[in-house]
Amino acid sequence: MSLRTSLACAAAVALASTLAACGGSSGTSVAADCTPAHEFSTIEEGTLTVALYDLPPFAKLDGKAITGVDGDLIKAIAEKECLTITAKPAATAAVIPMVQSGRADVAVADWYRTAERAEIVALSDPLYTDQMALISEDGISDIAALKGKKVGTVDGYLWVADMKKFLGGDLKVYSTTLNMNQDLKAGRIEVGIDSFGSGKFNNKDLQVKVAESNPEVAASQEGAQASFPLPLDNKELLAAINADIAELHSNGELAKILVANGLDASAADTGAPRLIK
Repeated sequence: MSLRTSLACAAAVALASTLAACGGSSGTSVAADCTPAHEFSTIEEGTLTVALYDLPPFAKLDGKAITGVDGDLIKAIAEKECLTITAKPAATAAVIPMVQSGRADVAVADWYRTAERAEIVALSDPLYTDQMALISEDGISDIAALKGKKVGTVDGYLWVADMKKFLGGDLKVYSTTLNMNQDLKAGRIEVGIDSFGSGKFNNKDLQVKVAESNPEVAASQEGAQASFPLPLDNKELLAAINADIAELHSNGELAKILVANGLDASAADTGAPRLIK
């Protein structure tokens, strides 16, 4: 999934190295005696290059640090692997191509596990589930009730194509979450459609409701599983990330990270890995 508020496009990074890493200095420090949990290559030795765009509460660049749910998760993984983190902010649409082309080791910011995406990048095991939400003054949760209303959403979400068919010209598709929320608060649209986490974070004065299941909108019928996109050809990195994710699930740390960022711990109960078609 995921598209929403974007930062400036990032420049290309160095060619991939062939050695596993312990050390480096890109915003955080690693102890000299640190032993990585796994061995794999990264673009720059000692560093995990992370592509992202701004999507609170999932990811936000704060100076050199990546904050939010995904930021805390990737930091926990980097610590296990004795890596520093180099953040590479990009426009939303540029993030996946950065991973696909080998200019980033991993992407963060609530990226859904979709069959289409899995053809061009590797997708980690599920991190948490995300849900389609409706944002309004009246607390609308029924998708059918959107007929005849001015509705906005953000380009890149799984429901966009179905909602275009469902609402036709009444749906306005924005390039960023920021622009949609500005129009929503100004009354230029009546309802916004966003992920539940993003909707709750950005709309304190409006009601944010999980969209009721509707057979005409596939994304409303099952919460999407978020993942970390990685390069297809770095199988060792994928295996290491998945092992670290499994540990964060099993020791309860992942659920604690969700709660610390304002989400419900139950979102950690992802079920078996699945791809949305």
